[in-house]
Amino acid sequence: MSAVSMTATQIRYVNKSFWRNPASAFFTFAFPLMFLVIFTSLLGHYNVQIGTRTVNSATYYVASMATFAVITACYNNIAIQITFQRDAGVLKRTNGTPLPSSSFLGARMVHALLISVLLVAITAAFGKAFYSASIPTGLTLVRFLIVLVVGAASFCALGLAVTAAIPNAEASAAIVNATILPLLFLSGVFIPFGNSTPSWILWIARVFPVKHFFDGMKAGFLGTPFNWTDTLVVAIWGLAGLLLAIRFFSWEPRTG
Repeated sequence: MSAVSMTATQIRYVNKSFWRNPASAFFTFAFPLMFLVIFTSLLGHYNVQIGTRTVNSATYYVASMATFAVITACYNNIAIQITFQRDAGVLKRTNGTPLPSSSFLGARMVHALLISVLLVAITAAFGKAFYSASIPTGLTLVRFLIVLVVGAASFCALGLAVTAAIPNAEASAAIVNATILPLLFLSGVFIPFGNSTPSWILWIARVFPVKHFFDGMKAGFLGTPFNWTDTLVVAIWGLAGLLLAIRFFSWEPRTG
């Protein structure tokens, strides 16, 4: 059996495993919509100034929650699930089978990408139905899909890389959230940047990939200027994450 066939088989297995845990699957899809409703209900409807454009806050949060959904499905879920499987000995046993490691990990990344696309589609449809959000079309849609695929792949790679810093499964959620939640706030995902945003926050946001990925998503949903540099920055972070994962990824449970 070729590596491609084994990867496809593994993707089917991961997909079945995902849907056979309905509680986890439900909240994976429910969280972005829940946050979208909560933010728009608590904060109300107001205008958000993005460059020369003025958009409604509800439309803004459709883009931000789509971004949040992709990061959660790729970075958070992969890092936590892989850590639990490592501690349970699943990775060690898998590494002793004929299944190539690239097929095993690649299947998880591809599945996370497919879930991300579905999450974004559901969030966009929900936003269109209830908040009159715009849906990318034409050339904008092509660019949007490129941003989505590059972003999802990069955050998957970063999720694999961060497992090297997680000592055990019990610490996985705390470490993963500690590394991503501050960046979500500092990148304007949860709270839109205003003219009074401190310069140090803007500087930090430009260093990390979350803001650049969010800017690419906003270009699709809000019609803000698209910049290929944002996609390049996200891709560079993804490549760095992949190299770190190759160097430090462990199939063995941690001891001590």
